[in-house]
Amino acid sequence: MYTSKTKDGKEATLEFSNNQLLFNGQSLDFQISKNQYGHYQFTKDGTTVKAEILEVDEAKKKFIIQVGRGRYPISLKDDTDLLLEKLGMSHLQEQTLKDIKAPMPGLILDILVEPGQEINKGDQVMILEAMKMENVLKSPGSGTISSIEVEKGQSVEKNSILIKF
Repeated sequence: MYTSKTKDGKEATLEFSNNQLLFNGQSLDFQISKNQYGHYQFTKDGTTVKAEILEVDEAKKKFIIQVGRGRYPISLKDDTDLLLEKLGMSHLQEQTLKDIKAPMPGLILDILVEPGQEINKGDQVMILEAMKMENVLKSPGSGTISSIEVEKGQSVEKNSILIKF
């Protein structure tokens, strides 16, 4: 079972039981189809709604979906998440950083953050060119940047410290 919040902020439960999706204990009787571009189509009682998953963060169980012109953030919590939250230990799943190192040798093309900025896991921090390809470096955890150890246009070796927290 998962819990989430509805658009108006109310708690909701999602559960899979006997090959059915239950929303707050009620069966959602609809058909889902997926096309070749990763878009989904939900059909119920002759009405069709199209949806697309824009972002997925499996570690945090967060998603952003687009239905029509609206974008909706979805955050799911399973039984373990709820228990950790109840015990006041939900922060244990977050990774705290000391620094970010270069994953490979390359050239710093752009720095997307600045000292003092708070960043979260998955935030883009830098663009590193390596082997004629641009690589967007993302933060592996959350923290506040204390210093940036490189400059735009600088060459770096593998494991060079790029950012300190």
